[in-house]
Amino acid sequence: MVEGRARDLAMFNLAIDSKLRGCDVVALKVEDVAPNGYTIERATVRQRKTRRPVKFELTEQTRQAIEDYLRVSGKKPGEFLFSGRRHDGHCVTTRQYARLVAEWIGSIGLDPRLFGTHSLRRTKATLIYRRTGNLRAVQLLLGHTKIESAVRYLGIEVDDALAIAEQVDV
Repeated sequence: MVEGRARDLAMFNLAIDSKLRGCDVVALKVEDVAPNGYTIERATVRQRKTRRPVKFELTEQTRQAIEDYLRVSGKKPGEFLFSGRRHDGHCVTTRQYARLVAEWIGSIGLDPRLFGTHSLRRTKATLIYRRTGNLRAVQLLLGHTKIESAVRYLGIEVDDALAIAEQVDV
């Protein structure tokens, strides 16, 4: 039971920090985030959808959760970071990941029908945008090729852009 809880915490924190799509979170290998047995501060992963590399930071909280998980699970480089329960050597499926996220969402009293795996990808990107107003930074962090994609993704409206503009004095 401890391994499952450590895995869930590592997976949740990593999903938030990395801003990766679910298919990329489940496909991570140990060496992607802990190449020498210790979790790195910044990682680069090639996204499956776009085939483009995206960089992300791992907060201290996430690094600790991953190291705790690696310790209890005995995971080694070359293995999937989050392996499936049925097939040794295979990663957690995106469907299994979606079920886990639904459980997490339900356990904190939210409606799992309103939030999913993509909500984890959006969380930090939205917070970064709200705090900085920097669309270009969000675009880079999400690995979007066009700024318009980041605008649509974040649901930015003209009113949002005007509110930011009003805060700048020339």
